[in-house]
Amino acid sequence: MERRKTRTIKIGNVSVGSDAPVSVQSMTSAVTEDTASTVRQIKELESYNCEIVRVAVNTAEAAKSLKDIIKRARVPIVADIHFDHKLALASLEAGASGLRINPGNIGDKRKVKEVATACKAHGVPIRIGVNSGSLEKGILGKHAGDFAAAMVESGLKHIKLLEGEGFYDIKISLKSTDVLTTVRGYELLAKEIDYPFHIGITEAGTAFSGAIKSGIGLGILLYEGLGDTLRVSLSDDPVMEVIAGYNILRNMGLRRGGVRLISCPTCARTEIDVAYMAKRLEKVSAKIKSDIKVAIMGCVVNGPGESMHADVGIAGGKGKSVLFSKGKIIGKYDNKEILQALIAEIESITGEKIDYS
Repeated sequence: MERRKTRTIKIGNVSVGSDAPVSVQSMTSAVTEDTASTVRQIKELESYNCEIVRVAVNTAEAAKSLKDIIKRARVPIVADIHFDHKLALASLEAGASGLRINPGNIGDKRKVKEVATACKAHGVPIRIGVNSGSLEKGILGKHAGDFAAAMVESGLKHIKLLEGEGFYDIKISLKSTDVLTTVRGYELLAKEIDYPFHIGITEAGTAFSGAIKSGIGLGILLYEGLGDTLRVSLSDDPVMEVIAGYNILRNMGLRRGGVRLISCPTCARTEIDVAYMAKRLEKVSAKIKSDIKVAIMGCVVNGPGESMHADVGIAGGKGKSVLFSKGKIIGKYDNKEILQALIAEIESITGEKIDYS
């Protein structure tokens, strides 16, 4: 994989562009006017290493809450703006590190220019967020229903508008619920500009189906070198978006760190409850920052080999299972105790504590 060469922008203290790692972001689902709940959710996202958090600013009250929210956050906060450009101006005054505006509903050119002027004064970048479900009137008809081409035209039009104001601190996204439409949109746009891309499959679905769609779409884009920051959009807890995002990047070889889990698909030979153990470990170890490979294997066929080649692993057996660490057997444990022994060894290797409550 070779990253597409882009400009680099700064969202708070996070660099976005081809000279920086692909960053992972999410969006709060708490009502922004409820400052305490929004901050609590941001803190939870921070604990899972989320690097940028977007917050909906859809009312004047939300804009007022934003100032206190930003003060209490460690990660850069991006204000998500629709319909009312005055909320974008208020968000800048509140200290937002970035703005996301939708060309399809932000209003006329005068309003966009006003936002660009204010962003320039504050040194804050703009993400042009084009969505296939909210394109400007008439633009889709011009392309005979070709959503990818329509999104590209919409994005380019608004880039030119910002550039006309001398504003170049831009990143852009072209999102559709359809995987191949999204991929094609970014492929077309990559031929036209060198601004960084925020990538994602919009409204992808549940943690199960949405992660699959996102894994396919983002995997294609990342393999083609397209993508500088990403969000996995799920109908679930925002933390799941962060976990899914990092898993995609790790499996594409673009990030290291965290638990890389190997677990067998199970069969009649399985001697331990692999599915339960793997799901449990995946949940409780999601905050681990160290790069570690863990194997949970259910029987003696592939179990010893996979566990031996992992940093730490279980090879299931009748009544008792073998625990491997760094290629060596370090003990045999009752099957009811083996998961806790595995977690203790992960803690020993990484020096990080796992909350197993």
